[in-house]
Amino acid sequence: MNFQVTVLKILVSYPDGFAVMADLKRDMAILATSGPEWAERTKRMATRVPELDIFSDGLVERQKGGWRITVKGRAVLESMEARRTEHEPVEKVPVETAGPPVPSLPLPAERAKRRRERRQRRREARERMHLKWAGSGGSPTH
Repeated sequence: MNFQVTVLKILVSYPDGFAVMADLKRDMAILATSGPEWAERTKRMATRVPELDIFSDGLVERQKGGWRITVKGRAVLESMEARRTEHEPVEKVPVETAGPPVPSLPLPAERAKRRRERRQRRREARERMHLKWAGSGGSPTH
């Protein structure tokens, strides 16, 4: 699994592109154990931006208790995710030529719907864990 691509993918899924460290760690753990498909996907994406460094390249900012994806980070991620035809060669996109900052575009309705549903499932899971921990005197039950 490519750590830096995974961080970009996780951050872009959060409102305003910001996630606290606890959420990042949880999401990383979920993806790391989700099977070989995720590892292969992030590896393929990483080949499009050789020598990716999300902090040095200004793609992610450290902020109070968490990390936020930048406009440049969104642009680089978008270029890594760009679909290509079967006969089209893989274009390696250097970070410095990713282009000027691009404002976020509205999401298509279906993608927005999936994103809302994913957020709702996360909220519900956090609430279940909170209730589970509160009911056990503050310690998780196994």
